[in-house]
Amino acid sequence: MAKATRTGDSFDLVLVGQSGRVQYEALLLVASLRDQDPAFAGQVYVAEPQPGPLWSGDPRMTGEIRAELEAMGCTILPLHNRAFGQSYPHGNKIEALAALPATGPFLFLDSDTLITGPLSTLAAADFTRPTASMRRSGTWPEEELYWPGYTATWKALYDRFELEFDSSLDLSKPDEYWERYLYFNAGWVAGTDAPAFGARWRDWAVAIRDDRPRELVLQSLDPWLDQVALPLVIHSFGGGRPGPDWAGLDGDLTCHWRVLGLAYAREADRVVEVLEAVAAPNRIKKLLKNHEAFKRMIYQGRGRKARALFDRADLPPRERQIRNRLKKDGFWLR
Repeated sequence: MAKATRTGDSFDLVLVGQSGRVQYEALLLVASLRDQDPAFAGQVYVAEPQPGPLWSGDPRMTGEIRAELEAMGCTILPLHNRAFGQSYPHGNKIEALAALPATGPFLFLDSDTLITGPLSTLAAADFTRPTASMRRSGTWPEEELYWPGYTATWKALYDRFELEFDSSLDLSKPDEYWERYLYFNAGWVAGTDAPAFGARWRDWAVAIRDDRPRELVLQSLDPWLDQVALPLVIHSFGGGRPGPDWAGLDGDLTCHWRVLGLAYAREADRVVEVLEAVAAPNRIKKLLKNHEAFKRMIYQGRGRKARALFDRADLPPRERQIRNRLKKDGFWLR
């Protein structure tokens, strides 16, 4: 497939592809984009980590998957890790944005995302005000016996980077409640200048990792480092919580499915239908079947069996309960 031509009313898509599970997720994501939005006019960059001192092995994708991604119009972006690597693979998304060769509107998506509608419609959204996914829970900071509290913890970070703090707060939420504070899931991130955004995200994440404020001494930064630095970077570029023009993400346009068992257990029928449809063509099937989770869940029908265990209208209130049931019945495959 020929590469789409960038127009003034489009944006570029960025994701990570690397050896192991992520390359298969990336393949499924791009296949779903081409199926659901064949008119998408932006460039699709697949950032591929390269061998180097921060990796013990070769993190590159297989040649077959790389060739299929290129056939679907992707640009493979060699990613030479400088700050992160095997010790913190979440950092690949940060360094991918920093390494992007072009400026302009961008949307980063985690590789475990499915396109379920015409993504091009997001071109009308306000990319000049950076934002990210609100499909998150209060994972960080964690309440500890001797910790200083949410306000003190977050304010220490804003002060560290000389950012104004009060305007980041959601005053409709009570003081010391996690949703009062700017916090995102890094499953999707949007803005206008990927290299500048990524460079600041990288530099600030490294600064927090290597010299954290004392208010964070009790807090774990793995795997949360990217999501700790992200709201600071978004706020520094004049961004904030997404408005209604971003409602299609984590909605009608995308699904951040994360684990196949969770996708089958809790996502809408539409998501499962798209997933199985885009995985069906022989050229995609022969590649996805090389990963055990994809082979067993999609092609051997175990996903449908897992789905039958749950009522989407009455799901367990906690994800952990869903996970435990999937594990108990042998449907937790990654």
